[in-house]
Amino acid sequence: MRVIKAAVVKVFATIQEPDYSSPWQTRLAEQATGSGVVIGPNQVLTGAHVVANATFIELQKIHEPDKSIARVLAVCHDSDLALLELEDASFLDGIDPAPLGELPDLEDRVSVLGYPVGGEELSVTEGVVSRIEVQCYSHSERYLMAVTVDAAINDGNSGGPVVMDGRVVGIAFQSMDDAENVGEMVPTPLIRHFLKCVKDGLNPAIPSLSIAWQTLQNPVMRMANGLANGGSGVLVTHVDYGGAASGVLQVGDVLLNLGGYSIANNGTILFDESYRMALHAVLGMHFVGQDLSVQVLRDGEVLNLTVNLKAPAHLVPMANYDKDPTYFIYGGVIFQPLTLDYLEEWSMWHQKAPRELVQTYYRGVRTKEQQQYVVVTQILADRVTVGYENISEQGVLSINGQQPRDLRHLIEMVEAEEGLVKIEVTKGMSIVLQAHQVAEATPRILERYRVPLDRSKDLLTPQGRGPLPTS
Repeated sequence: MRVIKAAVVKVFATIQEPDYSSPWQTRLAEQATGSGVVIGPNQVLTGAHVVANATFIELQKIHEPDKSIARVLAVCHDSDLALLELEDASFLDGIDPAPLGELPDLEDRVSVLGYPVGGEELSVTEGVVSRIEVQCYSHSERYLMAVTVDAAINDGNSGGPVVMDGRVVGIAFQSMDDAENVGEMVPTPLIRHFLKCVKDGLNPAIPSLSIAWQTLQNPVMRMANGLANGGSGVLVTHVDYGGAASGVLQVGDVLLNLGGYSIANNGTILFDESYRMALHAVLGMHFVGQDLSVQVLRDGEVLNLTVNLKAPAHLVPMANYDKDPTYFIYGGVIFQPLTLDYLEEWSMWHQKAPRELVQTYYRGVRTKEQQQYVVVTQILADRVTVGYENISEQGVLSINGQQPRDLRHLIEMVEAEEGLVKIEVTKGMSIVLQAHQVAEATPRILERYRVPLDRSKDLLTPQGRGPLPTS
C-alpha cells in the first residue's frame, strides 16, 4: 500500500464552462479539485469530469507543498477517464507507477485513495465490492460497466484509485446521493480499453449501435416476434440514421446475439461467464471503427451480420465537454441544436425545462430528413424582432415551408432567401423576417449585444457569405 500511496496525487483544475444561454461567451472560472494516480512514465490517470472544460491544471504529490503544471494527454468522457502529463516530467521522479489489476469479485475488500473535501492530506477508506453491473455514468449519460463499493467516495475523491492487493482495480467516479457510503468505480476492463486507445492512436470514445430496443419478457410478445419455440433477444424499435447499425439492422429485427454474447429477453448478457448485466457492457469492450458480429431474427430467418462500430449518433447529443456551443444568429433570432448541455441550463432540467424539449431528448429519433433538432433559444430585441420577444425555447418546424435537416442546412436556407423568411416553430407560432432588413440589422444587433460573430466557429466555412462582424 505504501507504494500506491506515493503514486496518488491531488489534481487542481481551473474550470471555465460554456454558457449555453449566451453561447458566444463562457461562465466565470471556478476552482475544482480531484485525485489521480501515476500509472506510467509521466502519465497520471484521473476522472474526465475532474478536468472537463479545464483551462489550467496542476498536480500535487503526497506530503509536498509545491505543485506542477499538467495538461490533458487524452480523455474519454464516455467512460469518465482522462490521462494527464506534466510539463516537467521530473516532478514524478522517484514515484513507482501503480500497477493495474483485474476485475474484482463480489465481496472483495478494496481501498479508496484520494483527496476528498474536508482536509488536505491523503484519505484512505475501505469497503467491499457489493455489485458489478451496468450503471449510468452521470458525466456522460452512457450506460457502461461499473463496480459498486460500500466505501465513502466524496467530492475530491473522484479520479483517485481503488486498490486491491497493491494493484489499481478501478478509478472512483461517482457516489449515490440516496445511499450512505455507496460509491462506484470505473473498472479495469474500461481502463485498459482507454489506455489501449491512447497507446494505439485509436478513437477513445465508447462505440454505440445507436438503436432503441424493447425487451421480450412477455411470452405473447415473444410468440408474435417468432420466438415461440425458444431463443431469446430484444426487439429493435428504432435505428438512428447515420449510426453504426444504420443500413444493417432494421426496425422489427430481434437482436439475438451481440459480439458472441447471447442476449436474454430482458436485454442482458452473461459477462465473463460470471456477471449478468445489460448488453451495453459488450460495447465497452470494443473500439470505434471495429467490426462487431450481430445475429438477428428477421422475417423468421436467422441472419449473421456485421456492424462497423461508430460513436453515438442521436438526434439530441448527450453531454459535450471541452468544446464551445454551436449557434447561429439571424436578425436577432438565436438558433442552436438541442443538446443535453442546453437542457442543463435549467436547474432540475428533467422537471423544469420545456416538456417538448425534454421529450425530444428522450424520444427523438434521428432520420435522414432531420439529423439535428434546431431550437429558437432566444430573441435579441431589435426593431426587426418587435413582437417576437416571447417566441423562444421552441423547435423549428420549417423555413418557408421546408424542414431544416440540421443547423447548417438552416443557414443555407435563410441565406439563400432574398425576400420573406418565414420561420415556423412548434407551438404554432411564426417569425417572419425580410431578408434585406436582416442583412442591415444583424451587424447592429451583434454590436449592441457584444456578440463577436453571427455564428460559432465550427460553422465557419470557406464557402458562402461567412460570418458578419460586429462592426
